[in-house]
Amino acid sequence: MQNSAEVVVLRLGHRPGRDDRMTTHVALTARALGADRAILVGEATQARETVADITDRFGGPFDVTVTDAWRPVLRDWDGAVVHLTMYGEPVESVTGAIRERFDGGDGGDPLLLVVGAGKVDFEVYDRADWNVGVTNQPHSEVAALAVFLDRLFEGRELDREWANADRRVIPKATGKRVEEVDDWS
Repeated sequence: MQNSAEVVVLRLGHRPGRDDRMTTHVALTARALGADRAILVGEATQARETVADITDRFGGPFDVTVTDAWRPVLRDWDGAVVHLTMYGEPVESVTGAIRERFDGGDGGDPLLLVVGAGKVDFEVYDRADWNVGVTNQPHSEVAALAVFLDRLFEGRELDREWANADRRVIPKATGKRVEEVDDWS
């Protein structure tokens, strides 16, 4: 899959002990479904290390960074900002306009996809070019990210080629199969 512009996921907040698994899943979902990198806010070093390990084994490219300050990232972003929230406009009514800005013009604008961990400051809602809800019911930020990325890429992210993979999962009706690169024919 070839992106016209970069897609970056900004994970706001990380509550140690409570969000470790969720933050990791946000970054893994971003990686698997077409984003180019993730920025994790807070004490998310373990999540970064886990995703780096997965990328080393299953291929990339994908980059994860950890920062303590999300405001400069949001303030200085040179592109479109999409905040995924259950309070936003329905995903089906805004994805076309977002995709047009992302794919349009001279390579399109990079997208910053913002997902929260706890209560999100109003500043994020105000800065966002789009506040997007995949549903207006309580749900997971991982689910919102997955649905949005799939809608943005229209399923193309599912056929992505992974560079420098040491192994890959072989689809099966039952059971599990992972092959080392040396086993590929």
